[in-house]
Amino acid sequence: MITMNEIVTLFRNGLDKQNAGIVQLLGLCPLLAISNTVVNALSLGLATMLVMAASSGAVSGVRNFVPHEIRIPVFVLIIAALVTVIDLAMNAFVHPLYLVLGIFIPLITTNCIVLARVDAFASKNHPLHGVIDAVAMGLGLTLVLVVLGAIREVAGHGTLFSGIDLVFGESAKQMVVHVLPDYQGFLLAILPPGAFIALGLLIAAHNWRNARVARQARLRAEGAVPAAA
Repeated sequence: MITMNEIVTLFRNGLDKQNAGIVQLLGLCPLLAISNTVVNALSLGLATMLVMAASSGAVSGVRNFVPHEIRIPVFVLIIAALVTVIDLAMNAFVHPLYLVLGIFIPLITTNCIVLARVDAFASKNHPLHGVIDAVAMGLGLTLVLVVLGAIREVAGHGTLFSGIDLVFGESAKQMVVHVLPDYQGFLLAILPPGAFIALGLLIAAHNWRNARVARQARLRAEGAVPAAA
């Protein structure tokens, strides 16, 4: 049975300490290519999280029946089957968005973070632990995607939620937020170089925060020594 402390630790690792996007730097191809808007980024992030959760649960359930020598091909087969389900579902229910995301949905099969967590964690733990870890890691990746998408969309188009009509229909166009009215746009922000720059800024901000927290903890510890004496 999983404890609350274990759940908190898994989510802390997935969202911060082992974040796939800004700490482990895994799955950078879709992270940089499809994060030009919030809608695209969120859609790909949720699809990846669903695949991670389902594949981790499946692998954890069959881990004792798969020989170690063939574990990777079996894991890839499981992931590919689940990605196919997601791919067909998006094609059927959100076809316009499916056309925009294109090849990046099938490419979830080869996403490093999916296979890495399945092999490193799910194949060695109880299915419930595996699913919770996958959800936490998926949320961490989705969060980075959304923040990156928001930065690039505002800088590139001056809007937020552009393309939401691809999911909810033409009536949803009124939900687009025009952050910078009459903005002429900044092409670099929505091109791959802009993605690298924005991701670099996110990594720098994350490292700065960690260094600041560590420095404050060290100062508190140093200040506590004389008080204890």
